[in-house]
Amino acid sequence: MSAAKRGAALFALVAATACTPSPPQSAAQPQTANAADAARGAPAYAAQCALCHGPAGAGGLGPDLRGVVGRPVAAMDFGYTPALRTLGGRWDRERLDAFLTEPQRLAPGTAMTATVPDAATRADLIAFLANLPSGAAPDPARATSARSKGGVFGGWRDDAPGRVYRISPSDLPSPAPETSANNPSRIVPRPKDAWPRVPSGFRVSLFAQGMTAPRMLQTAPNGDVFVTETDANRIRVLRPGADGRSARSNEIFAEGLAEPFGMAFYPQGPHPRWLYVAETNRIVRYAYTPGALRAAGPPEVVVARLSPTSAGHSNRDLAVSLDGRAMYTGIGSASNVADNMSRKPLAQAQAIQRREGLGATWDEEAGRARVVAFAPEVGRIRPYATGLRNCSGIAVQPRHGAVWCSTNERDRLGDDLVPDYVTRVPEGAFFGWPWWYIGDHEDPRLAGERPDLRGRVAIPDVLLQPHSASMGISFAEGARLPARWRGSAFVAEHGSWNRAQRTGPKLIRIPVDAAGAPTGEYEDVMTGFVLDEARVWGRPVSVAVAKDGALLIADDAGGVVWRLDYVGDAKAKH
Repeated sequence: MSAAKRGAALFALVAATACTPSPPQSAAQPQTANAADAARGAPAYAAQCALCHGPAGAGGLGPDLRGVVGRPVAAMDFGYTPALRTLGGRWDRERLDAFLTEPQRLAPGTAMTATVPDAATRADLIAFLANLPSGAAPDPARATSARSKGGVFGGWRDDAPGRVYRISPSDLPSPAPETSANNPSRIVPRPKDAWPRVPSGFRVSLFAQGMTAPRMLQTAPNGDVFVTETDANRIRVLRPGADGRSARSNEIFAEGLAEPFGMAFYPQGPHPRWLYVAETNRIVRYAYTPGALRAAGPPEVVVARLSPTSAGHSNRDLAVSLDGRAMYTGIGSASNVADNMSRKPLAQAQAIQRREGLGATWDEEAGRARVVAFAPEVGRIRPYATGLRNCSGIAVQPRHGAVWCSTNERDRLGDDLVPDYVTRVPEGAFFGWPWWYIGDHEDPRLAGERPDLRGRVAIPDVLLQPHSASMGISFAEGARLPARWRGSAFVAEHGSWNRAQRTGPKLIRIPVDAAGAPTGEYEDVMTGFVLDEARVWGRPVSVAVAKDGALLIADDAGGVVWRLDYVGDAKAKH
Protein backbone atom coordinates (compact mmCIF):
# COMPACT_ATOMS: atom_id res chain seq x y z
CA MET A 1 0.00 0.00 0.00
CA SER A 2 1.40 3.41 -0.95
CA ALA A 3 2.01 6.13 1.60
CA ALA A 4 -0.85 8.13 0.09
CA LYS A 5 -3.23 5.19 0.39
CA ARG A 6 -2.08 4.49 3.94
CA GLY A 7 -2.70 8.12 4.79
CA ALA A 8 -6.15 8.03 3.23
CA ALA A 9 -7.02 4.86 5.10
CA LEU A 10 -5.82 6.37 8.36
CA PHE A 11 -7.89 9.50 7.75
CA ALA A 12 -10.93 7.39 6.98
CA LEU A 13 -10.42 5.39 10.16
CA VAL A 14 -10.13 8.54 12.25
CA ALA A 15 -13.10 10.08 10.49
CA ALA A 16 -15.09 6.94 11.15
CA THR A 17 -14.58 7.50 14.85
CA ALA A 18 -16.73 10.57 14.37
CA CYS A 19 -19.73 8.36 14.85
CA THR A 20 -18.56 6.81 18.10
CA PRO A 21 -21.40 8.58 19.90
CA SER A 22 -25.00 7.53 19.68
CA PRO A 23 -27.22 9.92 17.75
CA PRO A 24 -29.90 12.33 18.52
CA GLN A 25 -32.77 12.94 20.81
CA SER A 26 -33.62 14.05 24.26
CA ALA A 27 -36.43 11.63 25.00
CA ALA A 28 -36.62 7.89 25.09
CA GLN A 29 -38.76 7.77 21.92
CA PRO A 30 -36.88 8.20 18.62
CA GLN A 31 -37.43 11.35 16.64
CA THR A 32 -38.55 11.05 13.07
CA ALA A 33 -36.38 12.47 10.33
CA ASN A 34 -37.32 13.81 6.96
CA ALA A 35 -36.74 11.07 4.39
CA ALA A 36 -35.13 13.44 1.93
CA ASP A 37 -32.70 14.71 4.58
CA ALA A 38 -31.89 11.15 5.56
CA ALA A 39 -31.25 10.22 1.95
CA ARG A 40 -28.83 13.13 1.61
CA GLY A 41 -27.11 11.98 4.79
CA ALA A 42 -26.45 8.49 3.46
CA PRO A 43 -23.35 9.46 1.42
CA ALA A 44 -21.95 11.39 4.39
CA TYR A 45 -22.43 8.36 6.61
CA ALA A 46 -20.82 6.06 4.04
CA ALA A 47 -17.81 8.38 3.78
CA GLN A 48 -17.28 9.14 7.44
CA CYS A 49 -18.92 6.48 9.61
CA ALA A 50 -19.50 3.22 7.78
CA LEU A 51 -15.89 2.06 7.98
CA CYS A 52 -16.21 1.59 11.73
CA HIS A 53 -19.93 1.25 12.25
CA GLY A 54 -21.02 -0.85 9.29
CA PRO A 55 -22.97 0.12 6.19
CA ALA A 56 -26.24 0.33 8.14
CA GLY A 57 -24.92 1.30 11.55
CA ALA A 58 -24.66 -2.38 12.42
CA GLY A 59 -21.43 -2.15 14.38
CA GLY A 60 -17.81 -2.96 13.68
CA LEU A 61 -14.88 -1.32 15.38
CA GLY A 62 -17.33 1.18 16.81
CA PRO A 63 -20.59 0.55 18.70
CA ASP A 64 -23.84 -0.39 16.98
CA LEU A 65 -25.65 2.80 15.88
CA ARG A 66 -29.04 1.26 15.09
CA GLY A 67 -31.69 2.61 17.38
CA VAL A 68 -29.32 5.03 19.05
CA VAL A 69 -31.68 8.00 19.04
CA GLY A 70 -32.45 8.71 22.66
CA ARG A 71 -29.97 6.18 23.94
CA PRO A 72 -27.71 7.21 26.84
CA VAL A 73 -24.14 8.09 25.95
CA ALA A 74 -21.80 5.06 26.08
CA ALA A 75 -24.71 2.79 26.96
CA MET A 76 -23.63 -0.23 24.96
CA ASP A 77 -21.19 -2.95 26.00
CA PHE A 78 -18.28 -1.35 24.18
CA GLY A 79 -14.79 -0.06 25.03
CA TYR A 80 -15.55 3.66 25.02
CA THR A 81 -12.90 6.19 25.93
CA PRO A 82 -13.10 7.65 29.47
CA ALA A 83 -14.20 10.94 27.86
CA LEU A 84 -17.40 9.38 26.56
CA ARG A 85 -17.97 7.05 29.51
CA THR A 86 -18.05 10.02 31.87
CA LEU A 87 -19.95 12.42 29.60
CA GLY A 88 -23.38 11.19 30.70
CA GLY A 89 -26.78 12.16 29.34
CA ARG A 90 -28.31 11.22 26.01
CA TRP A 91 -27.58 12.03 22.40
CA ASP A 92 -30.19 14.51 21.23
CA ARG A 93 -29.85 16.37 17.93
CA GLU A 94 -28.33 19.46 19.49
CA ARG A 95 -25.74 17.50 21.41
CA LEU A 96 -24.77 15.35 18.48
CA ASP A 97 -24.46 18.43 16.30
CA ALA A 98 -22.08 19.95 18.85
CA PHE A 99 -20.05 16.74 19.03
CA LEU A 100 -19.66 16.47 15.27
CA THR A 101 -18.73 20.15 15.07
CA GLU A 102 -15.96 20.04 17.69
CA PRO A 103 -15.69 16.70 19.52
CA GLN A 104 -12.76 17.64 21.73
CA ARG A 105 -14.65 20.63 23.08
CA LEU A 106 -17.68 18.58 24.10
CA ALA A 107 -15.71 15.55 25.34
CA PRO A 108 -12.05 16.45 25.95
CA GLY A 109 -9.91 13.36 25.48
CA THR A 110 -12.26 11.51 23.16
CA ALA A 111 -10.54 9.35 20.54
CA MET A 112 -12.39 11.21 17.81
CA THR A 113 -10.34 13.88 16.11
CA ALA A 114 -12.25 14.35 12.83
CA THR A 115 -14.96 16.99 12.50
CA VAL A 116 -17.94 17.64 10.25
CA PRO A 117 -17.65 21.42 9.84
CA ASP A 118 -20.48 21.96 7.38
CA ALA A 119 -23.81 22.53 9.17
CA ALA A 120 -25.94 21.20 6.31
CA THR A 121 -23.89 17.99 6.13
CA ARG A 122 -24.21 17.54 9.88
CA ALA A 123 -27.96 17.96 9.69
CA ASP A 124 -28.26 15.41 6.89
CA LEU A 125 -25.99 12.97 8.71
CA ILE A 126 -28.03 13.29 11.90
CA ALA A 127 -31.22 12.73 9.90
CA PHE A 128 -29.76 9.55 8.45
CA LEU A 129 -28.83 8.30 11.91
CA ALA A 130 -32.23 9.19 13.31
CA ASN A 131 -33.86 7.14 10.55
CA LEU A 132 -31.96 3.97 11.44
CA PRO A 133 -34.39 1.38 12.84
CA SER A 134 -34.61 1.32 16.60
CA GLY A 135 -34.39 -1.76 18.77
CA ALA A 136 -32.34 -3.77 16.28
CA ALA A 137 -30.24 -6.53 17.77
CA PRO A 138 -26.47 -6.07 17.65
CA ASP A 139 -24.71 -7.65 14.72
CA PRO A 140 -23.56 -11.14 15.80
CA ALA A 141 -20.32 -10.62 13.91
CA ARG A 142 -19.60 -7.62 16.15
CA ALA A 143 -20.54 -9.50 19.29
CA THR A 144 -18.22 -12.40 18.59
CA SER A 145 -15.44 -10.48 16.86
CA ALA A 146 -15.27 -12.57 13.70
CA ARG A 147 -15.30 -15.96 15.39
CA SER A 148 -16.54 -17.53 12.17
CA LYS A 149 -13.96 -20.30 12.28
CA GLY A 150 -15.59 -22.30 15.05
CA GLY A 151 -14.83 -19.75 17.74
CA VAL A 152 -11.07 -20.23 17.58
CA PHE A 153 -10.15 -16.61 18.30
CA GLY A 154 -12.58 -15.52 20.98
CA GLY A 155 -11.96 -12.75 23.49
CA TRP A 156 -11.85 -11.97 27.19
CA ARG A 157 -15.48 -12.98 27.75
CA ASP A 158 -14.62 -16.48 26.53
CA ASP A 159 -11.57 -16.81 28.77
CA ALA A 160 -12.00 -19.13 31.73
CA PRO A 161 -9.80 -21.62 33.61
CA GLY A 162 -9.76 -24.84 31.64
CA ARG A 163 -10.87 -23.26 28.34
CA VAL A 164 -8.80 -24.80 25.53
CA TYR A 165 -7.91 -23.01 22.31
CA ARG A 166 -6.49 -24.51 19.16
CA ILE A 167 -5.74 -22.16 16.26
CA SER A 168 -4.34 -23.43 12.98
CA PRO A 169 -2.96 -21.56 9.95
CA SER A 170 -6.12 -22.48 8.03
CA ASP A 171 -8.17 -20.42 10.50
CA LEU A 172 -6.50 -17.15 9.53
CA PRO A 173 -8.73 -14.59 7.79
CA SER A 174 -7.63 -12.36 4.95
CA PRO A 175 -5.80 -9.17 5.94
CA ALA A 176 -8.13 -6.25 6.67
CA PRO A 177 -5.96 -3.28 7.67
CA GLU A 178 -8.92 -0.92 7.49
CA THR A 179 -10.56 -2.71 10.44
CA SER A 180 -7.64 -2.43 12.83
CA ALA A 181 -8.62 -1.18 16.28
CA ASN A 182 -7.11 1.07 18.90
CA ASN A 183 -8.60 -0.25 22.13
CA PRO A 184 -6.22 0.22 25.06
CA SER A 185 -7.37 -0.90 28.48
CA ARG A 186 -7.60 1.42 31.45
CA ILE A 187 -5.70 0.01 34.43
CA VAL A 188 -7.56 0.43 37.70
CA PRO A 189 -6.83 -0.69 41.29
CA ARG A 190 -7.94 -4.20 42.10
CA PRO A 191 -11.45 -4.11 43.59
CA LYS A 192 -11.73 -5.56 47.08
CA ASP A 193 -13.73 -8.53 45.88
CA ALA A 194 -11.59 -9.24 42.80
CA TRP A 195 -9.28 -12.24 42.71
CA PRO A 196 -7.70 -14.28 39.90
CA ARG A 197 -9.84 -17.14 38.62
CA VAL A 198 -8.05 -20.51 38.53
CA PRO A 199 -9.03 -24.16 37.98
CA SER A 200 -10.70 -26.20 40.67
CA GLY A 201 -8.24 -27.47 43.28
CA PHE A 202 -5.80 -24.57 42.91
CA ARG A 203 -4.97 -21.91 45.46
CA VAL A 204 -3.88 -18.33 44.75
CA SER A 205 -1.82 -16.31 47.22
CA LEU A 206 -0.40 -12.79 47.12
CA PHE A 207 3.28 -13.61 47.31
CA ALA A 208 4.48 -9.98 47.27
CA GLN A 209 2.98 -6.57 46.58
CA GLY A 210 3.77 -2.86 46.50
CA MET A 211 6.34 -3.09 43.70
CA THR A 212 6.85 -0.79 40.72
CA ALA A 213 5.63 -2.69 37.65
CA PRO A 214 7.42 -6.01 38.32
CA ARG A 215 8.40 -7.66 35.06
CA MET A 216 10.57 -10.78 34.89
CA LEU A 217 11.14 -13.33 37.64
CA GLN A 218 14.06 -15.66 38.28
CA THR A 219 14.30 -18.14 41.16
CA ALA A 220 17.72 -18.60 42.73
CA PRO A 221 18.82 -22.10 43.78
CA ASN A 222 18.28 -21.22 47.46
CA GLY A 223 14.66 -20.16 46.75
CA ASP A 224 15.09 -16.37 46.67
CA VAL A 225 13.03 -14.78 43.91
CA PHE A 226 14.66 -12.03 41.82
CA VAL A 227 12.39 -9.47 40.13
CA THR A 228 13.23 -6.83 37.55
CA GLU A 229 11.45 -3.51 37.94
CA THR A 230 12.23 -2.36 34.42
CA ASP A 231 10.73 1.13 34.65
CA ALA A 232 12.55 1.78 37.93
CA ASN A 233 15.86 0.44 36.53
CA ARG A 234 16.43 -1.93 39.44
CA ILE A 235 16.27 -5.54 40.64
CA ARG A 236 14.57 -6.72 43.82
CA VAL A 237 15.04 -9.97 45.68
CA LEU A 238 12.16 -11.57 47.58
CA ARG A 239 12.79 -14.22 50.23
CA PRO A 240 9.87 -16.60 50.85
CA GLY A 241 8.52 -17.16 54.33
CA ALA A 242 8.41 -20.54 56.04
CA ASP A 243 5.22 -21.68 54.28
CA GLY A 244 6.34 -20.29 50.89
CA ARG A 245 3.05 -18.50 50.31
CA SER A 246 4.41 -14.98 50.81
CA ALA A 247 7.71 -13.14 50.88
CA ARG A 248 9.06 -12.38 54.36
CA SER A 249 11.71 -9.96 53.05
CA ASN A 250 11.86 -7.61 50.09
CA GLU A 251 15.22 -6.03 49.31
CA ILE A 252 16.72 -4.00 46.46
CA PHE A 253 19.54 -6.08 44.98
CA ALA A 254 20.83 -3.58 42.40
CA GLU A 255 19.93 -0.15 41.03
CA GLY A 256 20.94 2.16 38.21
CA LEU A 257 20.51 -0.29 35.36
CA ALA A 258 19.20 0.57 31.88
CA GLU A 259 15.74 -1.02 31.68
CA PRO A 260 16.69 -4.46 33.02
CA PHE A 261 14.42 -7.30 31.93
CA GLY A 262 15.58 -10.92 31.70
CA MET A 263 17.92 -12.60 34.20
CA ALA A 264 19.83 -15.88 34.43
CA PHE A 265 22.02 -17.49 37.09
CA TYR A 266 25.31 -18.97 35.88
CA PRO A 267 26.66 -21.56 35.99
CA GLN A 268 23.58 -23.66 36.52
CA GLY A 269 23.29 -25.78 39.62
CA PRO A 270 23.27 -25.07 43.36
CA HIS A 271 26.25 -22.70 43.40
CA PRO A 272 26.04 -20.03 40.66
CA ARG A 273 28.74 -17.38 40.66
CA TRP A 274 26.99 -14.80 38.50
CA LEU A 275 23.61 -13.19 37.93
CA TYR A 276 23.37 -12.19 34.25
CA VAL A 277 20.99 -9.35 33.41
CA ALA A 278 19.72 -8.27 29.99
CA GLU A 279 19.38 -4.52 29.65
CA THR A 280 17.83 -2.95 26.57
CA ASN A 281 21.02 -3.06 24.51
CA ARG A 282 23.66 -4.91 26.49
CA ILE A 283 24.24 -7.86 28.81
CA VAL A 284 25.83 -7.34 32.21
CA ARG A 285 26.53 -9.65 35.13
CA TYR A 286 26.82 -9.28 38.89
CA ALA A 287 29.07 -11.43 41.03
CA TYR A 288 26.73 -13.55 43.11
CA THR A 289 27.00 -15.60 46.27
CA PRO A 290 23.97 -17.79 47.04
CA GLY A 291 21.80 -16.04 49.61
CA ALA A 292 23.10 -12.53 48.84
CA LEU A 293 20.42 -9.85 49.13
CA ARG A 294 22.54 -7.05 47.75
CA ALA A 295 24.99 -6.90 44.85
CA ALA A 296 28.56 -6.81 46.14
CA GLY A 297 29.69 -4.33 43.50
CA PRO A 298 29.00 -2.81 40.08
CA PRO A 299 28.15 -5.05 37.14
CA GLU A 300 30.62 -6.35 34.59
CA VAL A 301 29.72 -5.81 30.93
CA VAL A 302 29.51 -9.07 28.99
CA VAL A 303 27.94 -7.91 25.69
CA ALA A 304 28.53 -4.21 25.11
CA ARG A 305 25.94 -3.84 22.34
CA LEU A 306 23.25 -6.25 21.21
CA SER A 307 22.20 -4.34 18.08
CA PRO A 308 23.00 -1.05 16.31
CA THR A 309 19.68 0.45 17.42
CA SER A 310 17.59 -0.01 20.55
CA ALA A 311 14.34 1.92 19.95
CA GLY A 312 11.05 0.10 19.62
CA HIS A 313 10.69 -3.27 21.32
CA SER A 314 13.10 -3.08 24.23
CA ASN A 315 12.48 -6.22 26.34
CA ARG A 316 15.38 -8.69 26.34
CA ASP A 317 14.91 -12.01 28.08
CA LEU A 318 17.69 -14.53 28.86
CA ALA A 319 17.98 -18.32 28.86
CA VAL A 320 20.91 -20.73 29.29
CA SER A 321 21.51 -23.89 27.27
CA LEU A 322 21.44 -27.17 29.17
CA ASP A 323 25.19 -27.66 28.71
CA GLY A 324 25.92 -24.10 29.85
CA ARG A 325 27.86 -23.24 26.71
CA ALA A 326 25.40 -20.70 25.35
CA MET A 327 23.01 -18.01 26.46
CA TYR A 328 20.14 -16.83 24.29
CA THR A 329 18.29 -13.55 24.09
CA GLY A 330 15.59 -12.19 21.81
CA ILE A 331 16.03 -8.77 20.20
CA GLY A 332 12.67 -7.34 19.12
CA SER A 333 12.09 -5.23 16.03
CA ALA A 334 12.32 -1.44 15.99
CA SER A 335 8.86 -1.06 14.44
CA ASN A 336 5.67 -2.84 13.52
CA VAL A 337 6.59 -4.07 10.06
CA ALA A 338 9.97 -2.57 9.11
CA ASP A 339 8.22 0.78 8.77
CA ASN A 340 11.38 2.81 8.06
CA MET A 341 13.49 0.16 6.35
CA SER A 342 14.53 1.02 2.81
CA ARG A 343 13.96 -1.28 -0.12
CA LYS A 344 17.02 -3.02 -1.51
CA PRO A 345 17.61 -4.95 -4.69
CA LEU A 346 17.21 -8.65 -4.10
CA ALA A 347 20.94 -9.30 -4.58
CA GLN A 348 21.84 -6.81 -1.82
CA ALA A 349 19.23 -8.24 0.55
CA GLN A 350 20.57 -11.74 -0.03
CA ALA A 351 24.13 -10.56 0.60
CA ILE A 352 23.05 -9.25 4.02
CA GLN A 353 21.36 -12.52 4.90
CA ARG A 354 24.46 -14.51 4.00
CA ARG A 355 26.22 -12.65 6.81
CA GLU A 356 23.38 -12.24 9.30
CA GLY A 357 20.99 -15.13 8.71
CA LEU A 358 18.04 -15.97 6.47
CA GLY A 359 15.71 -13.00 6.05
CA ALA A 360 17.99 -10.65 8.01
CA THR A 361 16.99 -6.98 8.00
CA TRP A 362 18.89 -3.69 7.69
CA ASP A 363 18.77 0.08 8.38
CA GLU A 364 17.15 0.68 11.79
CA GLU A 365 16.14 -3.00 11.81
CA ALA A 366 19.73 -4.24 11.47
CA GLY A 367 20.34 -6.93 14.05
CA ARG A 368 16.70 -6.81 15.15
CA ALA A 369 13.74 -9.24 15.09
CA ARG A 370 15.92 -12.21 15.90
CA VAL A 371 17.35 -14.46 18.57
CA VAL A 372 21.09 -14.39 19.20
CA ALA A 373 23.42 -16.67 21.13
CA PHE A 374 26.63 -15.92 22.97
CA ALA A 375 29.14 -17.78 25.12
CA PRO A 376 28.57 -16.63 28.72
CA GLU A 377 32.27 -16.10 29.43
CA VAL A 378 33.10 -14.51 26.08
CA GLY A 379 30.09 -12.40 25.11
CA ARG A 380 30.54 -12.44 21.34
CA ILE A 381 27.06 -12.74 19.85
CA ARG A 382 26.09 -14.75 16.78
CA PRO A 383 22.76 -15.00 14.90
CA TYR A 384 20.67 -17.95 16.03
CA ALA A 385 17.24 -17.44 14.41
CA THR A 386 15.58 -14.65 12.44
CA GLY A 387 12.19 -13.24 11.48
CA LEU A 388 10.73 -13.19 15.03
CA ARG A 389 9.17 -9.76 15.44
CA ASN A 390 9.52 -9.74 19.22
CA CYS A 391 10.62 -12.83 21.12
CA SER A 392 9.79 -11.21 24.44
CA GLY A 393 9.99 -14.41 26.49
CA ILE A 394 12.66 -17.07 25.99
CA ALA A 395 13.32 -20.37 27.75
CA VAL A 396 15.26 -23.59 27.30
CA GLN A 397 13.15 -26.70 27.75
CA PRO A 398 14.33 -28.94 30.60
CA ARG A 399 15.60 -32.40 29.57
CA HIS A 400 15.04 -31.70 25.86
CA GLY A 401 17.18 -28.57 25.47
CA ALA A 402 15.00 -26.86 22.83
CA VAL A 403 14.96 -23.05 22.73
CA TRP A 404 11.42 -21.68 22.99
CA CYS A 405 10.13 -18.18 22.26
CA SER A 406 6.96 -16.39 23.31
CA THR A 407 6.47 -13.94 20.47
CA ASN A 408 4.51 -10.74 19.80
CA GLU A 409 3.52 -10.65 16.15
CA ARG A 410 2.69 -7.63 13.99
CA ASP A 411 -0.30 -5.26 14.14
CA ARG A 412 -2.63 -3.37 11.83
CA LEU A 413 -3.87 -6.24 9.69
CA GLY A 414 -7.16 -6.63 11.55
CA ASP A 415 -8.57 -8.07 14.76
CA ASP A 416 -7.58 -11.65 14.00
CA LEU A 417 -4.20 -11.11 12.37
CA VAL A 418 -1.49 -11.87 13.09
CA PRO A 419 -1.62 -14.50 15.87
CA ASP A 420 1.00 -14.23 18.56
CA TYR A 421 2.74 -17.54 19.08
CA VAL A 422 4.83 -19.78 21.29
CA THR A 423 7.24 -22.05 19.50
CA ARG A 424 10.40 -24.06 19.55
CA VAL A 425 13.11 -22.20 17.67
CA PRO A 426 15.61 -24.35 15.79
CA GLU A 427 18.95 -22.76 14.98
CA GLY A 428 18.87 -21.13 11.55
CA ALA A 429 15.07 -20.93 11.41
CA PHE A 430 13.33 -17.93 9.80
CA PHE A 431 9.82 -17.04 11.02
CA GLY A 432 8.90 -14.54 8.32
CA TRP A 433 9.01 -11.03 9.74
CA PRO A 434 8.57 -8.56 8.13
CA TRP A 435 7.66 -9.96 4.70
CA TRP A 436 5.77 -13.12 5.65
CA TYR A 437 3.86 -14.59 8.59
CA ILE A 438 2.73 -18.07 9.71
CA GLY A 439 4.28 -19.84 6.73
CA ASP A 440 3.51 -18.56 3.26
CA HIS A 441 1.18 -15.72 4.22
CA GLU A 442 2.59 -12.58 2.64
CA ASP A 443 2.18 -9.25 4.40
CA PRO A 444 0.25 -7.09 1.87
CA ARG A 445 2.16 -3.99 2.95
CA LEU A 446 5.40 -5.54 1.65
CA ALA A 447 3.96 -7.61 -1.17
CA GLY A 448 6.42 -8.76 -3.81
CA GLU A 449 9.55 -7.59 -1.99
CA ARG A 450 10.99 -10.98 -1.00
CA PRO A 451 9.56 -13.74 -3.23
CA ASP A 452 12.76 -15.72 -2.63
CA LEU A 453 11.66 -16.38 0.98
CA ARG A 454 8.42 -18.13 0.03
CA GLY A 455 8.49 -21.71 1.25
CA ARG A 456 11.29 -20.98 3.72
CA VAL A 457 9.18 -19.56 6.57
CA ALA A 458 8.87 -21.68 9.71
CA ILE A 459 5.35 -22.26 11.03
CA PRO A 460 5.16 -21.75 14.82
CA ASP A 461 4.13 -24.65 17.05
CA VAL A 462 1.27 -22.94 18.91
CA LEU A 463 -0.75 -20.01 17.57
CA LEU A 464 -2.34 -17.73 20.17
CA GLN A 465 -5.16 -15.22 20.06
CA PRO A 466 -3.94 -12.29 17.95
CA HIS A 467 -2.60 -9.26 19.82
CA SER A 468 -2.38 -11.13 23.14
CA ALA A 469 1.04 -9.57 23.88
CA SER A 470 2.54 -12.93 24.77
CA MET A 471 5.45 -12.47 27.16
CA GLY A 472 7.29 -14.50 29.82
CA ILE A 473 7.56 -18.29 29.52
CA SER A 474 8.69 -20.98 31.94
CA PHE A 475 8.53 -24.78 32.22
CA ALA A 476 7.21 -26.44 35.35
CA GLU A 477 8.17 -29.86 36.66
CA GLY A 478 7.31 -29.42 40.34
CA ALA A 479 5.14 -31.42 42.67
CA ARG A 480 2.92 -28.40 43.41
CA LEU A 481 1.12 -29.02 40.10
CA PRO A 482 -1.07 -31.88 38.87
CA ALA A 483 0.87 -34.72 37.28
CA ARG A 484 -0.58 -34.02 33.85
CA TRP A 485 0.72 -30.44 34.01
CA ARG A 486 4.32 -31.30 34.72
CA GLY A 487 6.62 -30.54 31.84
CA SER A 488 4.16 -28.03 30.36
CA ALA A 489 5.13 -24.54 29.34
CA PHE A 490 3.38 -21.69 31.15
CA VAL A 491 3.13 -18.33 29.42
CA ALA A 492 1.99 -14.88 30.60
CA GLU A 493 -0.34 -13.01 28.25
CA HIS A 494 -0.16 -9.28 28.92
CA GLY A 495 -3.40 -8.53 27.06
CA SER A 496 -4.34 -6.68 23.88
CA TRP A 497 -4.47 -2.96 23.24
CA ASN A 498 -5.32 -3.10 19.54
CA ARG A 499 -8.17 -5.56 19.22
CA ALA A 500 -11.84 -4.51 19.16
CA GLN A 501 -12.71 -7.52 21.30
CA ARG A 502 -10.08 -7.57 24.03
CA THR A 503 -8.06 -10.74 24.58
CA GLY A 504 -6.26 -11.56 27.80
CA PRO A 505 -4.69 -10.67 30.15
CA LYS A 506 -4.18 -14.18 31.55
CA LEU A 507 -1.82 -17.06 32.24
CA ILE A 508 -1.94 -20.03 29.87
CA ARG A 509 -0.56 -23.58 29.79
CA ILE A 510 0.93 -25.23 26.70
CA PRO A 511 0.81 -29.02 26.97
CA VAL A 512 3.62 -31.15 25.55
CA ASP A 513 3.72 -34.82 24.60
CA ALA A 514 6.07 -37.51 25.92
CA ALA A 515 8.79 -36.36 23.53
CA GLY A 516 8.48 -32.76 24.71
CA ALA A 517 6.73 -31.50 21.57
CA PRO A 518 3.84 -29.05 22.01
CA THR A 519 0.45 -30.49 21.13
CA GLY A 520 -0.64 -27.33 19.29
CA GLU A 521 -3.29 -26.22 21.78
CA TYR A 522 -3.24 -24.11 24.91
CA GLU A 523 -5.34 -23.86 28.04
CA ASP A 524 -6.40 -20.90 30.17
CA VAL A 525 -5.02 -21.20 33.70
CA MET A 526 -5.43 -17.84 35.44
CA THR A 527 -8.02 -15.34 34.22
CA GLY A 528 -10.41 -12.79 35.72
CA PHE A 529 -8.27 -9.64 35.43
CA VAL A 530 -10.77 -7.82 33.19
CA LEU A 531 -13.65 -5.89 34.77
CA ASP A 532 -15.41 -4.78 31.59
CA GLU A 533 -14.72 -3.69 28.03
CA ALA A 534 -12.57 -0.79 29.19
CA ARG A 535 -10.99 -1.67 32.56
CA VAL A 536 -8.46 -4.23 33.79
CA TRP A 537 -6.90 -4.56 37.23
CA GLY A 538 -4.06 -6.96 36.49
CA ARG A 539 -1.71 -7.91 33.65
CA PRO A 540 0.51 -11.01 33.92
CA VAL A 541 3.92 -10.39 32.39
CA SER A 542 6.07 -13.36 33.47
CA VAL A 543 6.00 -16.70 35.23
CA ALA A 544 8.62 -18.62 37.21
CA VAL A 545 8.74 -21.75 39.30
CA ALA A 546 9.30 -21.36 43.04
CA LYS A 547 11.75 -23.70 44.76
CA ASP A 548 8.82 -25.68 46.19
CA GLY A 549 7.29 -26.15 42.72
CA ALA A 550 4.52 -23.54 42.87
CA LEU A 551 4.10 -21.03 40.04
CA LEU A 552 4.92 -17.35 40.60
CA ILE A 553 3.31 -14.80 38.29
CA ALA A 554 4.43 -11.17 38.03
CA ASP A 555 1.60 -8.71 37.46
CA ASP A 556 2.97 -5.31 36.47
CA ALA A 557 -0.41 -3.55 36.52
CA GLY A 558 -1.09 -4.53 40.11
CA GLY A 559 2.54 -4.24 41.25
CA VAL A 560 2.34 -7.74 42.71
CA VAL A 561 3.60 -11.31 42.38
CA TRP A 562 0.95 -14.03 42.63
CA ARG A 563 1.58 -17.59 43.77
CA LEU A 564 -0.38 -20.53 42.35
CA ASP A 565 -0.25 -24.08 43.63
CA TYR A 566 -2.38 -27.21 43.55
CA VAL A 567 -3.83 -28.34 46.87
CA GLY A 568 -6.85 -30.42 45.84
CA ASP A 569 -10.49 -29.45 45.86
CA ALA A 570 -10.93 -29.79 49.62
CA LYS A 571 -8.23 -27.22 50.42
CA ALA A 572 -8.49 -24.83 47.48
CA LYS A 573 -8.98 -21.27 48.65
CA HIS A 574 -7.09 -18.02 48.98
